[in-house]
Amino acid sequence: MQWQLLSFDELNTLDLYGLLRLRSTVFVVEQNCVYQDLDNKDQKAFHLFGKNEEKIVAYARILAPKSKTSSFSSIGRVVVDLQHRHNKVGGLLMQKAIAFCDTQFQKAPIKISAQKHLQKFYESLGFLYKGEDYLEDNIPHCAMYYSFASKRESNN
Repeated sequence: MQWQLLSFDELNTLDLYGLLRLRSTVFVVEQNCVYQDLDNKDQKAFHLFGKNEEKIVAYARILAPKSKTSSFSSIGRVVVDLQHRHNKVGGLLMQKAIAFCDTQFQKAPIKISAQKHLQKFYESLGFLYKGEDYLEDNIPHCAMYYSFASKRESNN
């Protein structure tokens, strides 16, 4: 698998089309959820994606903290093609996204909006669930948090 991490302006049209197609295939068609995917955040985001034979099969959108003192970075639109979910691509995708946040955003904590059925997956990567459940586009979600400070403390 070939991995790339690009700003919006660095994306070429084929890669932009590929990542939007993957997001639509999974979030709209597979999950039968009509929602506004194009939310004007892509232009401010970093786009991490994995390609297999020139096809984008894994993707995550990474957003910087809104301010240096009081906000979280975020990882969202995390998606893996159905045919690649069995080979731990999602875990590798998230590890790469977390590592990027670690270096790019001066270890700012990360907040994600996780689909509730994936809570244990995100917990296995070090995210914490704090009891914040909600419906997003009629799908159960929960807020989850990742702290680089707590990771360092648990490694000492």
